[in-house]
Amino acid sequence: MKKIRPRSLQWVLVRRLIVLQATTLLIFIGLFSLVLWVANPKLLVDNEAAVDLLKSAIDRDADGKLIVRDTAELNAFREEFPRLWFIARDTGGQSVQQGDIPLGYENDTSDLLKAVDHATLGFSEGDLRPEAVVSKIDTKAGPIQVITSTRASRDENEGLEINIDMQVDMARNPDGSTAWIRVVPVLIIVIIALLLPIIIVMGVTTLVTTPAVVRRSLAGLVATATQAGRIDINNRAMQLPIEQVPLEITPLVQAFNHALARLGQGYDQHNRFLTDAAHELRTPIAILRTRAELLTEDPQSARLLQDIERLSHLAQQLLDRQLLDQPVGPGEVVDLVPLAGQIVADFAPLAIAAGYDLSFEPPAKPVYVQVNTLQIEQAVANLIRNAIEHCDGKGTITVLVDETGGIEVRDEGPGIPEEEHEHVFEPFYRLRPRSSGAGLGLNLTRQIARLHGGRVDILTGPWRGARIRLQLPIQKAA
Repeated sequence: MKKIRPRSLQWVLVRRLIVLQATTLLIFIGLFSLVLWVANPKLLVDNEAAVDLLKSAIDRDADGKLIVRDTAELNAFREEFPRLWFIARDTGGQSVQQGDIPLGYENDTSDLLKAVDHATLGFSEGDLRPEAVVSKIDTKAGPIQVITSTRASRDENEGLEINIDMQVDMARNPDGSTAWIRVVPVLIIVIIALLLPIIIVMGVTTLVTTPAVVRRSLAGLVATATQAGRIDINNRAMQLPIEQVPLEITPLVQAFNHALARLGQGYDQHNRFLTDAAHELRTPIAILRTRAELLTEDPQSARLLQDIERLSHLAQQLLDRQLLDQPVGPGEVVDLVPLAGQIVADFAPLAIAAGYDLSFEPPAKPVYVQVNTLQIEQAVANLIRNAIEHCDGKGTITVLVDETGGIEVRDEGPGIPEEEHEHVFEPFYRLRPRSSGAGLGLNLTRQIARLHGGRVDILTGPWRGARIRLQLPIQKAA
């Protein structure tokens, strides 16, 4: 089965933003072109505007002579541009002119200029002759070539002048129609050449900025996710903050908080039930033990007493397991050596009765740890009891305390297979199904060690038997 890889939000956004920007740009250009095609606007500057007005003003009189009629539009234009001048010539050589014609324009009747359909005339930087427009127009007087400008000299501008002139000439067939077969490929190349740099720049900008924007936008969510990773059974009442979470993610975080609250309530109810059950079991077990002790001594009554003792021990372990969830305070700094020594002394009679030698190996100097004394006593007792129950009544059980805050319980029994090292810490798991233990001792020990910032490990080596080490963080002396 193919493993599904999680998708990166920032790279999804990068790809989609690039596609969106490119699509938006293409749509905008398409709509703009459509508007231009439908409206067919005429973009005019001053000189071009003069040409447009002359189309309706140039006419002929009764004798066929060229004249310029003073239309209202032309008069208004003259008021705005008082230096307007123009020369209009027909195909027969007739001309009409108005305004102050700059030197060099009036007598220019070369064949090349006559053949020009539309052009803008410009001169070198030191030449003061103004730019003018040459254009062939259709008027009431027929085809006319007009040379015109709104200025008589280039020194009449007011400081800065910007001229934008663009002409598009397409390939044509012999009959004068546009040769689209030749025009379209070139037009596509031109559009790509114009749009591709824009798309590349927009894409690179998006690629560079989007990850930073996404990281900044999701910083609150990342912090919340980090805090969520710290939630475990010991701080299940924690609620994730939503102040820095993006608005779109807030419902998810709130739903997670509600789920945490419901799980915490259910866990607390479950713990209360087990605690109450363990308490309630202790009374009938005590009554049962008392009555069993009154029976005549025989193998069956002795076995019954063992089973009752096992049941009592299981109820006590269940109660101890639930009490681990109750707050116990910061603990106290104690010397681990006498604490462990007292536990070994308490278990000595039980170990000897079971056929073991029980020894204690302390370090040369005190080892101080900050612990809840009752819980650590319970943890060490569980390790010693586990060794007594699983070593078949043979060999020596050694309890060792070292200067690093470790307590090792060593036995000479069959040991624990390496593949079972993790399983034996699971609740109610028994390495030997017929053993007298309930399968809670090592689990309780690990829980106690974790509550104190320590750990429990099963050591491996060439020795015979099992070695289980409870490691606690050491503290300075009180």
